Amino acid sequence: MEEFVESVRVTGTVEAYRDVVVSAEESGTVVEIFRDKGARVAAGDSLLRIDDRLLRAQVDEARARAALARETWERRKRLWEEDQVGSELAYLEARYGAEQAAAGLASLERRLERTVVTAPIEGVLDDRMVELGTLVNPGTMVARIVDLNPIKVVGGVPERYAADVRTGASARVTFDVLPEEVWDGRVGFAGNAVDARSRTYPVELTLPNPGGLVKPEMVANIEVVRRTFPDAVVADQDAVVRKEDGYVVFVVEEVDGGLVARSRAVQLGATQENRVVIEAGLAPGDRLVTVGQQQVANGDRVRIVGSGGDR
Repeated sequence: MEEFVESVRVTGTVEAYRDVVVSAEESGTVVEIFRDKGARVAAGDSLLRIDDRLLRAQVDEARARAALARETWERRKRLWEEDQVGSELAYLEARYGAEQAAAGLASLERRLERTVVTAPIEGVLDDRMVELGTLVNPGTMVARIVDLNPIKVVGGVPERYAADVRTGASARVTFDVLPEEVWDGRVGFAGNAVDARSRTYPVELTLPNPGGLVKPEMVANIEVVRRTFPDAVVADQDAVVRKEDGYVVFVVEEVDGGLVARSRAVQLGATQENRVVIEAGLAPGDRLVTVGQQQVANGDRVRIVGSGGDR
């Protein structure tokens, strides 16, 4: 008896774990570039700077207005609260004027910060769409950052396996271009809707990729475990002979000091590659005829010609 694993094989593609296009948030001319294509960046690293001279002047002006408004408010506050000098309306106007000026200053300072475009995630600067002197506006795409460790592998599982393949199922991934490498993982996401054209539903796996060996858009071979039979009687499919009323195998038995083939009806279960689970009709340790079984009749004498008990 042995553990038998039944799995479904599908083809998938590799995607970056995160793929982000960075856009400018302010208008102006690109005056400084801090990172070139291919460079690794951390979240918050500066990528480029937009001309900020006009905004700096506006910030200085707003800072002066905010300082004056705050000083006016503090003086009106002392006069009104301590000496009851002035009117309540002037008191409130000074207060709200100070708050409004402070808010305006904060808004301009935030805009000034946004003239330096930063990386929102850690990854590789895969593309930069602007150069020095490029005029950009809010929404202009300026860079693309991809995170390739880990990576995502996305495939489509036929709808007939919908009841078997779920989130958490074990899976193995290989790539034709990397024949020596095997990745073991689990299904991180199994879709709930079947694609109307392909009649498949999506599954995703997340795999480690520390050396960046796997690239986006590579074709992946995904083998997802459907069911596991921990103690199964398993035989080669070549040993099974189809008859009109079902399936039989020929078991080698010792009779009068010789070996003969005995026909035995079997009930087949799950299959995988050239292996099949025998649900009934065989016992652990039975020796099967695996060569010439199509020409064997019940009671024929056989001889061992290999380690597997072949005819």
